[in-house]
Amino acid sequence: MIRARIIPCLLLRDRGLVKTRRFRDDRYVGDPINAVKIFNDKFVDELILLDIDASRDGRGPDFDHLKKITSECFIPFCYGGGVRHLEDARRLFSIGVEKVCVNTAAIHRPELVRELAEEFGSQSIVVALDVKQGFFGSRRVMLNNGTRKTGLDPLRYSEQVVGLGAGELLINSVDRDGEMEGYDLPLLTEVVCRVRVPVVACGGAGSLHHMKAAVEAAGVSAAAAGSLFVFKGAHRAVLINYPDPQTLREAFPLHAGS
Repeated sequence: MIRARIIPCLLLRDRGLVKTRRFRDDRYVGDPINAVKIFNDKFVDELILLDIDASRDGRGPDFDHLKKITSECFIPFCYGGGVRHLEDARRLFSIGVEKVCVNTAAIHRPELVRELAEEFGSQSIVVALDVKQGFFGSRRVMLNNGTRKTGLDPLRYSEQVVGLGAGELLINSVDRDGEMEGYDLPLLTEVVCRVRVPVVACGGAGSLHHMKAAVEAAGVSAAAAGSLFVFKGAHRAVLINYPDPQTLREAFPLHAGS
C-alpha cells in the first residue's frame, strides 16, 4: 500500500531559485541549498529541481553547483535541465541525483530516451512535457520555457516516449503555471489513460485540495507544485513550507499501487 507522492518542484536560474507565472515573470525565492535543508527537515516525499535556462542557452547541467546541492539533499532527488547525452546523466547519477528528467533533448532526438533507459533503467528516467492550450482547445508540447511550439500532440508524444522507455512523465501546464487555481485535470486524465507509467501533475496547484483532485479524479501517481511550497498567504510572501505527515495521511489515504 502506498499513497500519492507530494513533490516540491523548484526552478533554478543563475544558481538561485525562482518561481514563474505562466513560464514568465520569474521571481527570486531563495538559495537552493537552504531550501533543500528545509525540505530535508520536513521529510518531503521527493524533490524536483529544473534548470530552466540550460537547454535554452545550449549548455549542460552545472555539475559543480549540483554537487553542492546533492551533498545536502537526503531525500529522493530528480534533476532536469540541459541533459543531452548519456555522459550528462552518468555524471548526475554519480553525484547523487536519483532521477534524470529530459525535455528539450528528447523532443529533438527521441532516441535519447531509449538510450538512457537501456543504460540506467526506466525507473530513473523522467520525460517532462510543457503543454500549452491553443485556440479551439488544442494542446501542444512547447519548448524554450513555453515560448516555442513544437507541433507535437501531448497524448501521442506521451505514448511515444513511454514506448521508448521513459519510466515516468512530468506533465506541466504552461497556462496554469503559478496561477494556483488547479491543474489541467482533463489533460492529466487523458495522459493517465494512455500510458502505463507514473504520471506527475505539475502547473497550477494552489492547495492540497487541488492535489487531491489530481490524484483522485485524474489518477496521477504524484502531484508536484512550486508556488504552493515557496509562498504563503494572499500576498505570496516567500516561505518554504510543506504539509506535516499527519495532514498528508489524512488528505491522501494509502491505496494499492503498481
